[in-house]
Amino acid sequence: MKQKISIIGSGFASLAASCYLAKEGYDITIYEKNSEVGGRARQLKKEGFTFDIGPTWYWMPDVFERFFADFDKKPEDYYQLIKLNPAYRVYFEKGHYISIEDSLEKIYAAFEKEEPGSSKALKKFIKEARENYDIAIKDVVYRPGVSPLELVTPQTAARIGQFFSTISKKVRKEFNNQNLIKILEFPVLFLGAKPTNTPSFYSFMNYADFGLGTWHPKGGMYEVIRGIQSLAESLGVKIKTNSTVSNIKVENNTAKGLYVNDEFIASDIVLSGADYHHSEQLLPEEHRQYSEKYWESRTFAPSSLLFYVGFDKKLKDTVHHSLFFDTDFDVHAQNIYDNPKWPENPLFYASFPSVTDDNVAPEGKEAGIFLIPLAPDIEDTAELRAKYFEKIITRFETLTNQSVKNNVIFKESFCVNDFKEAYNSYKGNAYGLANTLLQTAFLRPKLKSKKVNNLFFAGQLTVPGPGVPPSLISGKLTAGLITKNKN
Repeated sequence: MKQKISIIGSGFASLAASCYLAKEGYDITIYEKNSEVGGRARQLKKEGFTFDIGPTWYWMPDVFERFFADFDKKPEDYYQLIKLNPAYRVYFEKGHYISIEDSLEKIYAAFEKEEPGSSKALKKFIKEARENYDIAIKDVVYRPGVSPLELVTPQTAARIGQFFSTISKKVRKEFNNQNLIKILEFPVLFLGAKPTNTPSFYSFMNYADFGLGTWHPKGGMYEVIRGIQSLAESLGVKIKTNSTVSNIKVENNTAKGLYVNDEFIASDIVLSGADYHHSEQLLPEEHRQYSEKYWESRTFAPSSLLFYVGFDKKLKDTVHHSLFFDTDFDVHAQNIYDNPKWPENPLFYASFPSVTDDNVAPEGKEAGIFLIPLAPDIEDTAELRAKYFEKIITRFETLTNQSVKNNVIFKESFCVNDFKEAYNSYKGNAYGLANTLLQTAFLRPKLKSKKVNNLFFAGQLTVPGPGVPPSLISGKLTAGLITKNKN
């Protein structure tokens, strides 16, 4: 008889794990509290517009290819990818922006135009970043964080200094122009920490950015969720939505199943891809690995204030992804990590997927997503949301030299309180646990419970870290540990 595995949550990590485990012959059921599959990668549909509520960046296409290849499939079997050009645009002041285009040669030229001589430094920087990417993504991140020795390879040993220096130091040693520094420090924000706290080995994110490019799945990132869901179901995975897990039952230090909508579901193995802190709250206190003091001491990635906006016209000179770095990067970072408060002049990000994709907005209209990174657990009120929308839309109008306020058909928002309610997110974090030196690999919360047999975890609060590609990898790693445990 097949062993029965119950999985909590249906985000990228849970779906990926379900595919690997179903392939190994387990009987898999996923329980999702919300009405749709996807965890944090959900959709909002309104008045003919479609928005990705969660992730909007498709980076590291090779990780997705590797995932589907494990099942003799390809991404294009499930969704169509469009390479963006420009990948994104960075605004520094009115009339001054830099576009990051779709090839290294074009990016070298953009750097050279901004600061003569900088392209030579960038070529050297990207060469090292590519080498780090090959080491990290093709090897190190596919290790389950069981032992410190996983990080010790001839390649990582030769780069040991990069684990004790930072991205910020590395970039500022090679570049003087503040705008170029901001562009090079930007990708590590996906790792959830300040560049001053992120090991310089993570420059591999710059290769992911410049070398591999930025892509858009036609229809939005939710098409990737649909694709993995389709794969999972073809392998026999059962998915139940509107299914709230209230308790993980433990007997004799062994997970025995879940209480789902107050009904007990017996299970041989339990895997939670939900927020790690929340998952442990489903256990009796004596069976939790990590105390509240532990979680309080961790560095969490930011939360966010997001707006999903329908415009009644096409916007002028707008690209798919834009970053607005016309204010002080360091001050905003301090407001997230060092002195948590609402930033007076926030950096923000805007995405207009309808620039690329006709499927996401009615003809002649524009879909806009705006995001402000915020400290987790910060005060969240309707008044603050309205105040900050006014701040960023005013700056957007100034920096892009157009009027848009009177063209807003509707706007929906999503912030700290929503992350807590929708995803049981610890302190309302948006991206999980930051990848600082002391929260890397074996120093992150474990994939396998140390206190409860047959209880496992996956997702962006555990190994290897925050982001969509790491979440796919996390699902694979956890499935591998379960299969190994069986054997």
